[in-house]
Amino acid sequence: MSESFLKSFSIPRFKLPSFVSAIGNKLPQWPHSLVLTAALNAVVKMKLLPEDSLELLEGRSFLVDVLDTGGRACFTYRGGLFRPLFSLPATPDLTFSANLSAFLQLMARQEDPDTLFFNRELSIEGDTELGLIVKNMLDAVEWPELPKFPKILSFRN
Repeated sequence: MSESFLKSFSIPRFKLPSFVSAIGNKLPQWPHSLVLTAALNAVVKMKLLPEDSLELLEGRSFLVDVLDTGGRACFTYRGGLFRPLFSLPATPDLTFSANLSAFLQLMARQEDPDTLFFNRELSIEGDTELGLIVKNMLDAVEWPELPKFPKILSFRN
């Protein structure tokens, strides 16, 4: 998605009700890992991530924990592909934890990881050097331009 397209939307800070995470924690987590790795592999195929940085991820384990949904995605990078992990490693090499709104703001580049981290809305645990590599990779992504959507006609009374 183009950065200008994403920036046209403002994502407010919000926290889902606690019953959402209570339910989400009871659900299987592997579908989240499958979806996230499919998306990451699409980004790799589009050559949006620097290959030299990808090599530094080889064999490392990652956990993305969406706190207010109870959803977790665990994955690794091996042989040029992101691969889901169907069980959590005892200690992932790198863990990102935040509420859904913070992750959405990060994806839309409405907020940068440093701001979210220093405002205690994003927690990054594990290998510090690996965290910087991932942060710099995400900052370097140049989203391709999407075609312009046709304007919707508005009918007034």
